[in-house]
Amino acid sequence: MSQSSLDDDELFGEAANEMRTDVEESLAKARDALPEADSVWDVEADNTLGVLNSLKTALDVGDAEDHLRDAKKWYTMGERADAFEDADDLAEEIETIADLIHDVGDAREQVGDLTATIPQLRSTLEEFEGDDGADTEADADAEAEA
Repeated sequence: MSQSSLDDDELFGEAANEMRTDVEESLAKARDALPEADSVWDVEADNTLGVLNSLKTALDVGDAEDHLRDAKKWYTMGERADAFEDADDLAEEIETIADLIHDVGDAREQVGDLTATIPQLRSTLEEFEGDDGADTEADADAEAEA
């Protein structure tokens, strides 16, 4: 085998290691960008709308999607170049983080829907209570006249 071939193999091995490192670093950044469990569970507010707004803010995935995209990009490049000896762990981690980002995004969307619905529901209930009070007064007036 020629020296050039050995150098190419050595360079390819280095590049493969660097690609794996890039994937691992991007996955670590994606994990770090996800919300912490306590920030989702422990929220402080004066009312339901405040709790929902705090929860929606806590459910922000931040830059996790960008970091996951970088990880997928480097992983795909490494896979196509057949640069990884064993990349099953990377594929599993990518899938796990992608699923978690999706779940957090779904939860954030549901909280957003509730955030829009609760004030509307409150107004409707207040109107109903006001109408009920008016009906009670009308009944009392009718009884007094009879």
